[in-house]
Amino acid sequence: TDRVSTKVILYPGLQLRFQIYSRSILLSICFTMLSQSFRQFVALLCLVMSATTWAMSDPATGIAFPPTRDELNIFGVGVRKKGPIKIYSVAMYCQAALKEKLATISRSSSKDDALLALQSGANEGPCNFLLEINFKVGAEKIASGLANAVVPRHSGSISDVDSLKSLILGGVATNCKGGAAVKGTQLEFQCSPETGVDVAVNGIAQGNVASPTLAKAFCDVYLDAKSASPALVNSCLEYNCAP
Repeated sequence: TDRVSTKVILYPGLQLRFQIYSRSILLSICFTMLSQSFRQFVALLCLVMSATTWAMSDPATGIAFPPTRDELNIFGVGVRKKGPIKIYSVAMYCQAALKEKLATISRSSSKDDALLALQSGANEGPCNFLLEINFKVGAEKIASGLANAVVPRHSGSISDVDSLKSLILGGVATNCKGGAAVKGTQLEFQCSPETGVDVAVNGIAQGNVASPTLAKAFCDVYLDAKSASPALVNSCLEYNCAP
């Protein structure tokens, strides 16, 4: 046999000397160490990638959304359609803790669990929904459409929904060209189980509806089984869950 004397440096200042009686064994050990280093590198790269938040675009409309909003991370994007008309794109923003939880759930083998975790995590909030109009809609129509979607999901007073509708209607009528939600108009809904729903139109705050049940209902408009944007739900699972 060939005796090979070698020295392995485990850490700076810590060295280990030993003798190997076969070059093949030495090569095997070196290969194993390199393989382990590569696996560690890949694991580190995946960790960095999972912690990085990227801007996202809705493939149906081409509308782009920023990676963060009010210190919340983007979770997914989708389109709201009525027949062939792509009315608006919507992005969902939520806390990093929910992103970490979803990363442990498989979207293929445990889709029901993933959907439940997504919906409950959003309801626990805070959670923001940013809408950008793609097809011109009148102020009354967009306000009524969103309010009507909330009604069957809301367990609180109907006056909460009326207040939400008024904030949307007033915001669009006041801050949008021609008093209508034209292409590029942005509507933002900040949902919190503590403070309710804050409404902004084109970045201008319109007011708050202090109703936690309304906040939950608004989240459910986009995340329950009858989502107003199935594409948003699919995007959230695709972007945040394990395969």
